[in-house]
Formats: sequence, C-alpha cells, structure tokens
Amino acid sequence: MSIKKVKLILGTHAHIPLGSKDSEFENIYENKMRPFVTNLYRYSNIQAVLHYSGVLLYWVERNHPEFFMLIEDMVSKKQVEILSGGFYEPMFPLIPLQDRIGQIELLTTYLRKHFRKRPSGCWIPLMAWEQNLVTSLAASDMCYSFLSKNQFLEAGISNDDVFYPCISEDQGKLINIFPVDISLGRDLENKSFSHIFTKFTENINENKNLLNDEEIIISIFPEKTLCSKEEAPDTAWNRFFEEITLSDNIVETATPLKIIKEKKKFKKAAFPNSTIFSNGYSPRRYLIEQSNANDIYSKMIFINVLINQLKGDKSRKQNAREELWKAQDSSLFTPGAAQVNHEIRKAAYSSLLQAEMLSREREKTAVSVITHDFDFDGENECLFQDVRINCYVQLKGASVFELDYLPKAWNYLDCGLEDSKRRTSFTDKILPVQSSKNHEKGSRFICNEKFESLTQSKKGTSCFRLQNTDSAAAYSGIDIVKCYTIKKDTIQVSYSLKNTAGEKMDFIFSTDLFFSFEGENDEHVRFYLSDENGKDTPFGCNIKKNTSILKMLDVKNEVQILLNSINIFSLLLSQKLENDHYQATKMEVSFAIALDPQQTWTNEFSLKFSH
Repeated sequence: MSIKKVKLILGTHAHIPLGSKDSEFENIYENKMRPFVTNLYRYSNIQAVLHYSGVLLYWVERNHPEFFMLIEDMVSKKQVEILSGGFYEPMFPLIPLQDRIGQIELLTTYLRKHFRKRPSGCWIPLMAWEQNLVTSLAASDMCYSFLSKNQFLEAGISNDDVFYPCISEDQGKLINIFPVDISLGRDLENKSFSHIFTKFTENINENKNLLNDEEIIISIFPEKTLCSKEEAPDTAWNRFFEEITLSDNIVETATPLKIIKEKKKFKKAAFPNSTIFSNGYSPRRYLIEQSNANDIYSKMIFINVLINQLKGDKSRKQNAREELWKAQDSSLFTPGAAQVNHEIRKAAYSSLLQAEMLSREREKTAVSVITHDFDFDGENECLFQDVRINCYVQLKGASVFELDYLPKAWNYLDCGLEDSKRRTSFTDKILPVQSSKNHEKGSRFICNEKFESLTQSKKGTSCFRLQNTDSAAAYSGIDIVKCYTIKKDTIQVSYSLKNTAGEKMDFIFSTDLFFSFEGENDEHVRFYLSDENGKDTPFGCNIKKNTSILKMLDVKNEVQILLNSINIFSLLLSQKLENDHYQATKMEVSFAIALDPQQTWTNEFSLKFSH
C-alpha cells in the first residue's frame, strides 16, 4: 500500500514593530498580506492558517477595513484558522509569565471580537522556545503551536518522525507542537509548488522506514512565492494556489485543529531552549552581548516590579501593564533592523516611561536616590528619580547611562551602540596637551575606571570618588570627585580634580555628552551658543568653539535643554550614524587645565530641561 498523500498545513505570518513608519505597514500589507488572502479567498478548496500580530492588525483595521471582511468570511466557512499569539509579538522567553498570558489573551480577545471565533493555536515569535512556555500556552487555552523541523531534530526526534506533531509537557500541562519545514518554505521562493511537492512525495514514497498507514504532515509558512520581476504579487500567489489545486492527487491542505481532532496518538517530546535561527542564537545570550537590548530588558523588568507594587487602582495598573507590553517586541532582542532603527527603540522607551509614570504613586513628588543592580551585571547602579527626570548613573566612569524626560516620555540616552557598548554622558578622559592622532598613548580613560560611591543625600545628591592606584599609568596623580544633584527639571554635575603628585601637571580634561533626538537635521534639533547677554548664535556640527552655554531645541518634543558650565569650555558637535540611521549627537566638551602639586580644579555643569 502506498503512503497516503501529504497533508499540508499552509500558513502565513507577518509583523511590523511598533514605531515603524506607515509606509512600512503599507508595504507589508500590499505585498504580502493582501495578495495572499485575496487570492486564497478565490480557492475555497484550500485551507490555511493565518497569523498577523496585533500591532499589524490594528493598523489594517484602521486603514483597510475591507480586509477584515474577507478573513471573517473565510473563518466562518472554516477555510482558515487564525492563530493567536502575543499582541505585540513579544520575545516570550524573556517576559514574565503574567505578561505572556496577558499578551496572548489581548490578541485572542481582539481576534474573537473581529472574526467571531476564539483561536486555538498560538504563534511563537522567532520560534523562541523554552519548555516552560507550555504552561503559559496551556493557561491561555491554546492547544497547539509551531516549531521548526530543526528544533524537532534538536529534541532527539528522528528524521523519519519529523513529519508528525508531538506533545510537549510542563508542570502537567500539554501542548501539541507541529514541525515547520523552513527550507521547503524558502524553496518556494525560487521553484514552483508542483515541482517541489512532486519531488517531495517521490522521496517520501521511496522511504521504506515510513509506515504505510500514517499520513505525512508538512507545515510551511512561505515568506513569498516564485515571482518574476515583471509579475505582480497577486499574479504569483494566484499561480501558487492554482498549482496546489492541480496537485490534489498528492497534496491535501488541512488545518491543525482538524488534524488534532483526527489524531491517533502523537509522540511526546521535550524541546531544548532554541530559536528558528540555526546559528545558535539565544535571546538570553544576546542580552549579554548587546547593551541596547539589555538596557531595554532591564528597564522592562524594573517597570514590571513597580507595576506589581501598585495597589488599589486596578484600572491604572492594567493600563500600565499594557504600556509595558508594547516594549516587549521580539525585534528589540534580535539581531536586525530594530538595533539600528532608533524609531523602534524610541517607541519602546516611550511605552516603558508611560508605564513607569502610571505605576508611580501620585502623591510622591520628592526626589529619590536608589542603589540597585539595574542591568544585572552584579554591581549596583545609582538611580535618581524625580517628578520630571530619571538619571541613572553607573560606577564605571560615574557616567550617566539613562536620562529620561518624563513629561515627554523620552530617553535622551537611547543613543545606539559604540563597539557593542552603551553610549553614556559625562564620560571623562584626560588627554595630553599636545594633540596626537593616537590619543590612547599617554591618555587616561577615566570612563573605563570604576568609581567608589561616597555619599548619598536624601535631597538628591550622590558623590563618587576615583583614586588611581596604578602609579605607572598616565596622569595617575589626578584624584577625582564627581557629584550629581537632581532638582525637578535640572541635573547638576560637579567635578573636583586634585593633583596629588609632586609635580605640576598640564592636560586636557574632556567629557563627552550624548543626546538622542528624533533626527539630525534642523527639523529635528537645533543648537545655539548663548552669551551672557542671552544672545543666541546658531551652532553646527564639526565646528570647534569656546563657550559656557549651549542651548538645544528638541523640535520633535518641543523641549529646550540648556547646558551651562561655570568654566568656559571648548565644544565640538558630531552626529553618530549606524548603517546610515541617525543614532545620537555627540558633544565633546574640553578644558585646558594646569595644576600645581596639591592644587584642585573645580567645575559645575547644569543641565536644565523645559517645555
């Protein structure tokens, strides 16, 4: 007896991260969503599985409501199954259990409301799997999901058994997992459906190890189908569905729920921590390697604790949690566009800060200073929090790594990466007076040295001290005390540099400040040098000038930032780009200093925000 024809689970998936431009949503709709669904609608004999993130569906609902009518009709005819998942396409392994269930229920409710059917299956972004996800999915009333064929092989399942779903268990809860053939889906981009599946069924029939009475089940989620440059996506997808129809002697489409209901018995499997990527990518390891991702993750965990502590106001607590969910997009924790596209990161931080403001006790207005291991590196950071400003300081360099202006929910230190390290402000170094192309020789990079926390005041002041114990190092005789003070809308940073050596020292003391605006042009931000009489002079990048007052106008947020210094400094502005994407504006602030033995130099910066 020959093997029965292949049962094909045909699926499609699409997502656009929150914060993306409208043109990106329109592009994915016109070139992927609409061509697939409208052509599938013409072939009522073909069943399929659809998954679109809540972010994408919400945009489509407002811009192409007719699309929902097609899906609702196909759902009512049982031609398609809609998959649930996290509304904001989250990285499931990295978010708390409560958020996993909450995000799934939010999308499930949305789908049930619009398509009159509660979904039974769940999409896992990037197929990022940890075994405890079974409990989360089961608690959300999901009965099936998908992982890649490679993940099945990593679970110890043989090549001959990767054509069947498995049952996976955690804490006594069960979920059905279907294998997805990623490579077969990619082949459809370059070869016709009939060619691929004719060859596939021939190979299946030649495999003597497969039992004759078992159906072969294949799941594919093709990103696109074979299409020439001259063809429209509609033409290509119409041909694709026509070929499936003409291949009905070897292929029969089916939905996962139907297969589960008809099942005999599926094997049991426990899947290792893994993702769709075959290069060993791990979202948890990615947090260790990429400061951008880890900073957003750290903020997410911090806000989650604040929300859990909120008592009495259930509505405000739920609103805060839903804002938090917006910042859990899987693209933020994955190599790719979100790491260089600062609009996506800015949207995440905006949601995190909105959640933080909702979770704060409204009667609390006084500044607070918290010592807390914010970024999970084993060392405490100093977190200044006031009504309008958050200022987070790390011991390394006693520099600022997060600077939030809460009235506009904007993190001015979401500045992208520099050599995979976070960019910080008030990042200091001591340079020789004689300029050199190689500043590393004979320079002291204070930004890489660990300060000692000295004092903390309840009034919002913390001081840090650095004493260089390496007498052979450059400028080792310079001891530094650095203090931060927060007052409502102003940050004050004071420096005290003392020459403890037995000889006079001449050097350049330099500190870098980074600010991230919406963009680099005048339509996004403008810079002015101000004199003592209040006269403003426009100032641009790559020009070096002496001043004591710099005014920045954040056009997007309608915020003015005033940098003031007691001593006159030399200023140089430059833009930082990554893959042609704006990341931040760098301000190099320098002072020429000469100190006799035991002499001390002091300065104070003030950074004032207003809108």
